[in-house]
Amino acid sequence: MKTFFRLFAQLPLPLLHAVGAALGWLTFLASASYRRRFIENLHQGGYSLAQVLAAPAEAGKLVAELPRLWFGRPVRIEWEGEQVIAQAQAHGRGIVYLTPHLGCFEVTAQGLAERYGRITVLYRPARKLWLRELVDTARARSNLVTAPTSLAGVRQMLRALRCGEAVGLLPDQVPPEGMGLWAPFFGRDAYTMTLSARLAQQTGATLLLVWGERLSWGRGYRLHFSDWPGKLADDPATAAAQVNAQMERLIRQCPQQYLWGYARYKQPRLDKAHT
Repeated sequence: MKTFFRLFAQLPLPLLHAVGAALGWLTFLASASYRRRFIENLHQGGYSLAQVLAAPAEAGKLVAELPRLWFGRPVRIEWEGEQVIAQAQAHGRGIVYLTPHLGCFEVTAQGLAERYGRITVLYRPARKLWLRELVDTARARSNLVTAPTSLAGVRQMLRALRCGEAVGLLPDQVPPEGMGLWAPFFGRDAYTMTLSARLAQQTGATLLLVWGERLSWGRGYRLHFSDWPGKLADDPATAAAQVNAQMERLIRQCPQQYLWGYARYKQPRLDKAHT
């Protein structure tokens, strides 16, 4: 499988995106359960398929671009609003980057690691051994460190922040049972991680919002940065709702690139690492 990925990594990004767009639509049309969840989530967000017709294709591009991002030549990245990073670094207490499943979140971490130094990103290890080894190999690069969704991973991220480093996570990812709270997301309760707020509250780190826009015709990506508006609440439930509200705001900037097929409203699974 690693050889397969390395071969595809040599293909031009426009071609990979074209293949991904076709696969995205094929999956949407072939899988009734995926299509139903996709459309239900769209409606929950206040959209119809006609309004974000590119969404199935963009979901396919997310998969097809991975070989290039993991094993290929560097891609072109544009930066928008990055002045907030220097302002946050001046505080010296670390940075917590929050991004939803919007656009290309893989390139966001890579770009930050290359341009601004060490960053620790939260991820859920794959259950299948071959996939776990593939992902671990692909993400093993300078200044990019991964932390699993476990208590050990949480401690790892806290240490990074206390050293003045950056961490990144997707707060719209459903956390394991016991690591989140139910909070509204597009008007419906979703099990929401409390980690993003706790990291900032326990370390005094600066919260920044970021998402990676996938540019048309394989021209590369544009990273969008913005400050966290206002004050993060001390109450965990209120803070979780605030985080969800900010993820909604980012998603509405480019709803066609949100991963609407993600099972955002599922019940959390029991993670044996926490028992």
